[in-house]
Amino acid sequence: MLLAPSVRFRASAVRPVDPRAGLRTAVLSARPFPHRPACSRILDMDLLQFFFVLLLSGTGVTDTLKTSLDPSLQIYKKMFEVKRREQLLALKNLAHLNDVHQQYKILDVMLRGLFKVLEDSRTVLIAADVLPDGPFPQDEKLKDAFSQVVENTAFFGDVVLRFPRIVHHYFDHNSNWNLLIRWGISFCNQSGVFDQGPHSPILGLMAQELGISEKDSDFQNPFKVDRPEFISSTDPFQKALREEEKRRKKEEKRKEIRKGPRISRSQSEL
Repeated sequence: MLLAPSVRFRASAVRPVDPRAGLRTAVLSARPFPHRPACSRILDMDLLQFFFVLLLSGTGVTDTLKTSLDPSLQIYKKMFEVKRREQLLALKNLAHLNDVHQQYKILDVMLRGLFKVLEDSRTVLIAADVLPDGPFPQDEKLKDAFSQVVENTAFFGDVVLRFPRIVHHYFDHNSNWNLLIRWGISFCNQSGVFDQGPHSPILGLMAQELGISEKDSDFQNPFKVDRPEFISSTDPFQKALREEEKRRKKEEKRKEIRKGPRISRSQSEL
């Protein structure tokens, strides 16, 4: 499901093309990655482009409902299943990179875009007084906003469970993201899209992993493989993850120092 290898994305100055294109405004460093073949770097950029399309595109439910004599939530749920398969395939490809530095970079851009889309869609739905447990919206703009909320909330749940340490690095200190995903989970729980379906557990597992809801006594992230009792401290992936976390913490400290109060020249001369 990756884009064709011939499509190369060299992020340097990407301008948004529509109000929902927040993801495109966050870019990766254009510096080459050492010790990695060129074909691998192209694959990473193609994967990032695929995430752009995945986050900003709907399920195609608009056309389906438009031609249906009896549009309903059940029709959307079928299209939702198709979108979920695409999302899970994208994450599978991301996991296969087996390069925590690249995963950090890709997830950084992807998460910023995901929450921008979620925030914009939330604004549209609230302005139109669309209730999650109300009739399925018929307006094209509202249908799109509804699907963006449901699909991106579920997708974020997939990312959280499969890359918990990376996501916690970004999420735990971002109160706006916390509020948005709480709203998204609540919306999804009331929407009926997840009722008695194969994806119904994702919302509860995500909420527990993020600390939004109290963890069950037997809670266990089904995808978490970095528990210390099972993973050696010398595991190369874990070592790279720790190095990346240390590097980012140092970078954050440097930014805080730069933002600190500065003594003006006139004050220093007194």
